[in-house]
Amino acid sequence: MFGKLLSNLFAADPAPLPPADCRLALAALLVRLARADGDYAMVEIEHIDRVLAARYSLSPFAATALRREAEGLEAEAPDTVRFTRALKDAVPHEDRMAIMEALWRIALADAGRDAREDALIRLVANLLGISDVDSAIARQRVAK
Repeated sequence: MFGKLLSNLFAADPAPLPPADCRLALAALLVRLARADGDYAMVEIEHIDRVLAARYSLSPFAATALRREAEGLEAEAPDTVRFTRALKDAVPHEDRMAIMEALWRIALADAGRDAREDALIRLVANLLGISDVDSAIARQRVAK
């Protein structure tokens, strides 16, 4: 089902992602973060749907469909690094803070911080070219 996207992500010299695949890659990254602590909670699922709906101007039904598709992709793709690199190539630097805020929104959705989620966010921030300070600023914006 995700063969073409996965083939592109794992190619030696991957082509830039088309917008639909970029959306799917971000959604899969959000799902991966929500699953990182071993508890894929309903509150995290609801936050993912809201983030996707807001970011891509989707209806609630379309956001849910995108998240469900991303759940399948996330389960098939073992490599967080390639998702993140594909997003870095597809999203201008000034828009990457919005990705960090989306990640923090999911990480903080269940009212707790988990070391595994924090570690994944640090990895993703580094791969996106976001400093620890900017990641902390994104977290503080979301926490307000």
